[in-house]
Amino acid sequence: METTEQEVTIMPRIGDNAPDFEAITTHGKLKFSDFADGKWVILFSHPADFTPVCTTELSGFAKRKKEFEDLNTKLIGLSIDSIHSHLAWVNNVKEKTDVYLDFPIIADIDMKVAKLYGMLQPNESETAAVRAVFFIDPLLKIRLIMYYPLNVGRNMDEIIRALIALQISDKHKVALPLNWKKGDKVIVPPPKTLKQMEARINDDSCEKIDFYLAKKELKLN
Repeated sequence: METTEQEVTIMPRIGDNAPDFEAITTHGKLKFSDFADGKWVILFSHPADFTPVCTTELSGFAKRKKEFEDLNTKLIGLSIDSIHSHLAWVNNVKEKTDVYLDFPIIADIDMKVAKLYGMLQPNESETAAVRAVFFIDPLLKIRLIMYYPLNVGRNMDEIIRALIALQISDKHKVALPLNWKKGDKVIVPPPKTLKQMEARINDDSCEKIDFYLAKKELKLN
């Protein structure tokens, strides 16, 4: 049976190195690895400029940009539009809503970056990127991926919650339970030996449902 192009497409996965690239953006030409500069990066795509859902989404990123900056995180957007379209759209949004999309937006007119990151999904569209979100850590590893269809907008609270969770998990070597938000108890890693299991059973410093499921308060700065 003949193999189609769609079948051999390799999409980045969690734990992969983030593919590096050079691109034209609303901040000029940049190389992704240089742009990251040792920070977390949220790389996100939108289907098209001058469309209603995309306008709400990018405005949402812009309005909360300071929150991302406080989390040592940079924002960079992408769509398969020209730089001229991007600039006109940024100007239009600012004029109509007073929201300035001042993070770089990639003009991926040749679809190079969209293909590199699996943002083009033919069963949804072959010419517009789906609403993908890539969480990339300071070591340029992909840590979390979200995909939304063209007709459903993303949840900004969840994007920020997930980013905080990844950073808390890395720093404190803990796991986060269902619906965790900053300030909630975290999950202590389960024991891996009989000795550790016995110590956990006798440990009164954490909330135990059983030896394998225990939670604790986490003091955050």
